[in-house]
Amino acid sequence: MAKTQRTTRNGNGAAVAAMTPEEDLSAYRMMLLIRRFEERAGQMYGMGLIGGFCHLYIGQEAVVVGMQMAIGESDQVITGYRDHGHMLATGMDARGVMAELTGRSTGYSRGKGGSMHMFSRERNFFGGHGIVAAQVPLGTGLAFANRYRGNDRVCLTYFGDGAANQGQVYESFNMAGLWKLPVVYVIENNRYAMGTEAGRASAQTDFSRRGSSFDLPGEQVDGMDVRAVRAAGEKAVAWCRSGKGPYILEMKTYRYRGHSMSDPAKYRTREEVDRMRAEHDPIEQVKQRMLAAGAITEDALKDIDREVRAIVTEAADFASTTPEPDPSELWTDVLR
Repeated sequence: MAKTQRTTRNGNGAAVAAMTPEEDLSAYRMMLLIRRFEERAGQMYGMGLIGGFCHLYIGQEAVVVGMQMAIGESDQVITGYRDHGHMLATGMDARGVMAELTGRSTGYSRGKGGSMHMFSRERNFFGGHGIVAAQVPLGTGLAFANRYRGNDRVCLTYFGDGAANQGQVYESFNMAGLWKLPVVYVIENNRYAMGTEAGRASAQTDFSRRGSSFDLPGEQVDGMDVRAVRAAGEKAVAWCRSGKGPYILEMKTYRYRGHSMSDPAKYRTREEVDRMRAEHDPIEQVKQRMLAAGAITEDALKDIDREVRAIVTEAADFASTTPEPDPSELWTDVLR
């Protein structure tokens, strides 16, 4: 079970976790790993080494890292197709993730799943899912199983602002509310559902209120601040674990890249993206906080960046040199 941390208030008056220097450093390192991994994945996609779809998580790192700090080892995670960051944050090996992206037999789905379909039962990661909002009823089902078995596990079910408009989401809300299921619905609101700004497609853009007709509590969270994410995550997880039912967290975040690698993102200005990077970058916030507190030096930060880049380089080399699946694999894991 995750230990609840003391909270404090930031400059805007929002509750944030009072993180130790060691916790700040751990969060920084993981967010940096996700950032560098995704940057390399984008490069490899451009080189033709990764096929199919590829949705990068750059800019949203604080959401999954903060939530992972709020749960216990036996709790579960399920998400959509922007999933590489979730895999790494749950502890899945960067080599196995990158090998799956390149369709290699050493990947987490033996090269047959690609970017959107990887799983790790060992890490309680129940997959990325390519169909919009398909993971929401599945995550609700995981929570139902936990309730049925009488354990104290909580399932984090991630989806985006675009998926929030799907009908199966509300069927899941109804079931979860009716049966008091231990599920935290994490809505990663990065403002653009593919290329459509939320206000053009959603009559109610406060996604934390989407469960109100089912009596599901919810709140909006600064998804660019890992401390705010952790504090909200711990509150929501404790609510679920105590048997009170589901909880909705709307993470107000932002993606720097297009929806996928084929999206030039012309629906927003370069100035908007640059402003978010300059004023709200989740990694830079932790970096500056550690430097201001004297908890780390610039040289130490450079060493961490070199270490992270080495991990990503090794993962890319591994993914480029291990064998592709044998053709006979076409006939395995197929329901007939």
